Amino acid sequence: MENQIINYETMLRVANSISHSKDPEEVALMTVDSIKTALNAKGCALFLFNRKTDELELATSFGLSDEYINKGPVSALRSIAQSLEDGPVAIYDVTDDPRIQYPREAQKEGISSLLSVPIVVGGNFIGAVRVYTSEPWEFTMNDVNFVQALAQIAGGAINMARYVKGLKSSIEVLKTMKEVQTHQPAK
Repeated sequence: MENQIINYETMLRVANSISHSKDPEEVALMTVDSIKTALNAKGCALFLFNRKTDELELATSFGLSDEYINKGPVSALRSIAQSLEDGPVAIYDVTDDPRIQYPREAQKEGISSLLSVPIVVGGNFIGAVRVYTSEPWEFTMNDVNFVQALAQIAGGAINMARYVKGLKSSIEVLKTMKEVQTHQPAK
């Protein structure tokens, strides 16, 4: 029961912080830090999907080394691609699972188990949250639901922050265009 209370407190804290933030990077960092801390995991990462390259690009991580983070491109089609179609995927042993794209690097990093949860907003896959443990871990349904809930909250907030940034950019462009039009000599 205590774990559930911690998870609810974490969700409330994250939701409250996200509701005050307009910065997608801050939202992503708050999410991965909170998940890592609440589950007492080795690390957590949030990836965003690049439709042009079919790669998962790291938005932010917490608890992982620079060497592991920079191991190479993460293919959305090769690295636990099953989670894109079927939802969350838990891997008990990263060294002995063909869905892991970089098993040697994971072993060197000290990762034993992994949970991958897709981020879907408006029916569109926009990224994934991955939780890494240093000890073999049987992820419970509560763990999966907790990570899914925070991934969806973060996904919605990141998507909204992107719209806000785009809207602000559009407004600035329109203001600049109006200024140029008002400063042009009359014909």
